[in-house]
Amino acid sequence: MTLSKIFVGIAAALQLSFLVLEMFFWTKPTGLAVFKLNKEFAEQSKVLAMNQGLYNGFIAAGFIWALFHADPVAYYQLSIFFAACMFVAAVFGALTVSWSIIVVQGLPAALVLASIYFYW
Repeated sequence: MTLSKIFVGIAAALQLSFLVLEMFFWTKPTGLAVFKLNKEFAEQSKVLAMNQGLYNGFIAAGFIWALFHADPVAYYQLSIFFAACMFVAAVFGALTVSWSIIVVQGLPAALVLASIYFYW
Protein backbone atom coordinates (compact mmCIF):
# COMPACT_ATOMS: atom_id res chain seq x y z
CA MET A 1 0.00 0.00 0.00
CA THR A 2 2.95 2.34 0.60
CA LEU A 3 3.96 2.25 -3.06
CA SER A 4 0.44 3.11 -4.17
CA LYS A 5 0.34 6.01 -1.71
CA ILE A 6 3.58 7.37 -3.19
CA PHE A 7 2.08 7.20 -6.69
CA VAL A 8 -1.20 8.76 -5.49
CA GLY A 9 0.81 11.59 -3.93
CA ILE A 10 2.73 12.13 -7.17
CA ALA A 11 -0.52 12.11 -9.16
CA ALA A 12 -2.04 14.67 -6.78
CA ALA A 13 1.02 16.91 -7.10
CA LEU A 14 0.89 16.68 -10.90
CA GLN A 15 -2.80 17.55 -10.98
CA LEU A 16 -2.16 20.52 -8.69
CA SER A 17 0.66 21.68 -10.94
CA PHE A 18 -1.68 21.47 -13.95
CA LEU A 19 -4.22 23.55 -12.00
CA VAL A 20 -1.61 26.23 -11.28
CA LEU A 21 -0.30 26.27 -14.84
CA GLU A 22 -3.72 26.46 -16.46
CA MET A 23 -5.43 28.81 -14.01
CA PHE A 24 -2.62 31.23 -13.19
CA PHE A 25 0.20 30.91 -15.75
CA TRP A 26 -1.66 30.24 -19.02
CA THR A 27 -0.89 33.73 -20.40
CA LYS A 28 2.47 34.12 -18.64
CA PRO A 29 5.85 33.15 -20.16
CA THR A 30 5.90 29.83 -18.25
CA GLY A 31 2.45 28.80 -19.49
CA LEU A 32 3.17 29.97 -23.03
CA ALA A 33 6.34 27.87 -23.09
CA VAL A 34 4.87 24.75 -21.45
CA PHE A 35 1.80 24.68 -23.69
CA LYS A 36 3.58 26.08 -26.78
CA LEU A 37 1.07 28.90 -27.17
CA ASN A 38 1.27 32.34 -28.70
CA LYS A 39 0.17 35.26 -26.55
CA GLU A 40 -2.90 36.08 -28.65
CA PHE A 41 -4.32 32.56 -28.49
CA ALA A 42 -3.53 32.30 -24.79
CA GLU A 43 -5.44 35.52 -24.07
CA GLN A 44 -8.43 34.34 -26.13
CA SER A 45 -8.55 30.95 -24.41
CA LYS A 46 -7.59 31.83 -20.84
CA VAL A 47 -11.10 31.37 -19.42
CA LEU A 48 -11.30 27.90 -20.98
CA ALA A 49 -7.89 27.08 -19.53
CA MET A 50 -9.01 28.23 -16.09
CA ASN A 51 -12.01 25.91 -16.33
CA GLN A 52 -9.74 23.05 -17.37
CA GLY A 53 -7.40 23.81 -14.48
CA LEU A 54 -10.30 23.73 -12.05
CA TYR A 55 -11.19 20.20 -13.17
CA ASN A 56 -7.58 19.14 -12.62
CA GLY A 57 -7.95 20.56 -9.13
CA PHE A 58 -10.97 18.36 -8.50
CA ILE A 59 -8.94 15.29 -9.43
CA ALA A 60 -6.12 16.45 -7.14
CA ALA A 61 -8.64 16.95 -4.33
CA GLY A 62 -9.89 13.41 -4.84
CA PHE A 63 -6.39 11.99 -4.58
CA ILE A 64 -5.72 14.03 -1.44
CA TRP A 65 -9.02 12.86 0.02
CA ALA A 66 -7.96 9.26 -0.66
CA LEU A 67 -4.55 9.77 0.95
CA PHE A 68 -6.01 11.11 4.17
CA HIS A 69 -8.98 8.77 4.42
CA ALA A 70 -8.78 6.54 7.49
CA ASP A 71 -10.57 3.61 5.86
CA PRO A 72 -8.26 1.53 3.60
CA VAL A 73 -11.21 0.40 1.46
CA ALA A 74 -12.25 4.01 0.87
CA TYR A 75 -8.62 4.84 0.00
CA TYR A 76 -8.66 2.01 -2.53
CA GLN A 77 -11.98 3.05 -4.09
CA LEU A 78 -11.20 6.76 -4.24
CA SER A 79 -7.73 6.17 -5.68
CA ILE A 80 -9.06 3.92 -8.41
CA PHE A 81 -11.86 6.32 -9.33
CA PHE A 82 -9.67 9.43 -9.54
CA ALA A 83 -6.82 7.59 -11.29
CA ALA A 84 -9.33 6.33 -13.86
CA CYS A 85 -10.59 9.89 -14.36
CA MET A 86 -7.01 11.10 -14.79
CA PHE A 87 -6.25 8.32 -17.27
CA VAL A 88 -9.37 8.97 -19.36
CA ALA A 89 -8.50 12.68 -19.45
CA ALA A 90 -4.99 11.75 -20.59
CA VAL A 91 -6.26 9.52 -23.39
CA PHE A 92 -8.65 12.24 -24.56
CA GLY A 93 -5.87 14.83 -24.39
CA ALA A 94 -3.52 12.56 -26.31
CA LEU A 95 -6.12 12.04 -29.04
CA THR A 96 -7.14 15.69 -29.31
CA VAL A 97 -4.14 17.81 -28.29
CA SER A 98 -0.76 16.06 -28.03
CA TRP A 99 0.44 12.49 -27.66
CA SER A 100 2.84 13.62 -24.92
CA ILE A 101 -0.14 13.96 -22.58
CA ILE A 102 -0.40 10.18 -22.36
CA VAL A 103 3.07 10.14 -20.81
CA VAL A 104 2.76 13.22 -18.60
CA GLN A 105 -0.74 12.50 -17.28
CA GLY A 106 -1.59 8.95 -18.33
CA LEU A 107 1.52 7.17 -17.09
CA PRO A 108 1.18 8.44 -13.49
CA ALA A 109 -2.49 7.43 -13.48
CA ALA A 110 -1.58 3.99 -14.82
CA LEU A 111 1.07 3.63 -12.10
CA VAL A 112 -1.54 4.40 -9.44
CA LEU A 113 -3.88 1.79 -10.89
CA ALA A 114 -1.14 -0.82 -11.31
CA SER A 115 0.28 -0.27 -7.83
CA ILE A 116 -3.15 -0.75 -6.30
CA TYR A 117 -3.91 -3.80 -8.42
CA PHE A 118 -0.58 -5.57 -7.87
CA TYR A 119 0.35 -4.42 -4.37
CA TRP A 120 -2.91 -4.03 -2.51
